[in-house]
Amino acid sequence: MSREIERKFLVKGEAWRAGEGVAYRQGYLNRAIERTVRVRRIGDKGYLTIKGPTTGISRLEYEYEIPAEEAEELLDKLCEKPLIEKTRYKIAWGELTWEVDAFSGENAGLVLAEIELPSEAYAFKRPEWLGEEVSGDPRYFNSNLVENPFRRW
Repeated sequence: MSREIERKFLVKGEAWRAGEGVAYRQGYLNRAIERTVRVRRIGDKGYLTIKGPTTGISRLEYEYEIPAEEAEELLDKLCEKPLIEKTRYKIAWGELTWEVDAFSGENAGLVLAEIELPSEAYAFKRPEWLGEEVSGDPRYFNSNLVENPFRRW
């Protein structure tokens, strides 16, 4: 069984920006609260991810690499629109790595930081550019940004 334990925060300022980010394109085949099925294209790779419902800050997660061409076809022909477009930056901080997503397209202007933890009670160092925690706010779930993009808030 694979479990994702993740916390999510707003980002303030530009001090986090360092290095080159990687473009992500993702869409959803299913966004039900009981399960989400996501397709991603990251560079020359494709991924299919299945996630269960969130309990606290954790949930079941299964991810599989698929051919990039199939991911692209799923994104273009079967995923709900608008697609999620973002650039992801990975920032090492202490023992862990933050993933900072700068959204574009319909969610332009939104910048979120996520950290995957080894346990729900794990204590971690907070970078100075970290803003308000939004882990429990469903508006910030990528799957919900399809239906209610940041530009409409």
